[in-house]
Amino acid sequence: MKSNTDWFKDAKWGVFTHYLTGKETTAEVWNSQIDNFNVDGLVEQLKATGTPYYFITIGQNSGHYCSPNDTYDSFVGIKPSKCSKRDLIMELADALTKEGIRLMVYLPSGAPAADPVAMERLGWEWGYEGQWPSGGPKRTGKRLAEFQLKWEKIIREWSLRWGNKVHGWWIDGCYFSDEMYRHDDPPNFKSFAYALKVGNPESIIAFNPGVKTPVITLTEYEDYTAGEISTIFPICPNRWLNGTQYHILSYLGERWGHGEPRFVDEFVVGYTKDVNSKGGVVTWDVPIDISGLIPQKFIDQLNLIGKI
Repeated sequence: MKSNTDWFKDAKWGVFTHYLTGKETTAEVWNSQIDNFNVDGLVEQLKATGTPYYFITIGQNSGHYCSPNDTYDSFVGIKPSKCSKRDLIMELADALTKEGIRLMVYLPSGAPAADPVAMERLGWEWGYEGQWPSGGPKRTGKRLAEFQLKWEKIIREWSLRWGNKVHGWWIDGCYFSDEMYRHDDPPNFKSFAYALKVGNPESIIAFNPGVKTPVITLTEYEDYTAGEISTIFPICPNRWLNGTQYHILSYLGERWGHGEPRFVDEFVVGYTKDVNSKGGVVTWDVPIDISGLIPQKFIDQLNLIGKI
């Protein structure tokens, strides 16, 4: 059953940041970085721009995560753990809630691709020959049921701990949905969605199939479209796409999480306004520095969106 997305539609737009590190980063350095993340400063920036909701990455390919997870550590066995001791997600959620801003989180659908130990112990395999994208690589996706059962257990720990403090999930890399999730018996899309929502049944989720224009929806078990957009910006048809809330995610910088602003202000404001006028939602990714703050050039653009 889909969650109510009325609040998301009414929010109209939000902010996304990729807060990540490299595979060479030690657990000690990662923990120091997370310990010095300026939660209050970031919340103040988002509040000043009128941001209604905010996404942050739990982790991605390096194997570092900005929240502890005993289940992950028990499967992977890396010591010291690359999961931070500080639960940055929980602290951000508490601070944002006080300002009326909803927190949402990002997580890949697979194990960290730059951590061979985690990949092996979780049972993850890349589903293409070669790297993505590589000009039409041969598809070799498998069901990977053992991996998926472990991944859902890891997700459940986070979801149960954060409860209703986290209002949504954006799950990346669902490129092999036919092989991995389209099954009558679990693990499947239904069990994946349950793991994400176990701590907050009202949270909203999206499964990302990659850059698709026009935007598509992958399954009845997602509440809004992932809507990853790079260089082609589609026209929003209306609020609903096969019963799923229409949403797009793109970046204001030169690439995800990096660079100078790539658009004139008029485009950023105009495109957001157009999607909103048809019932759609737009999330803009912006860079974030190691201290947890957004560069002023992007704050300036977010301020303009906030005045729509």
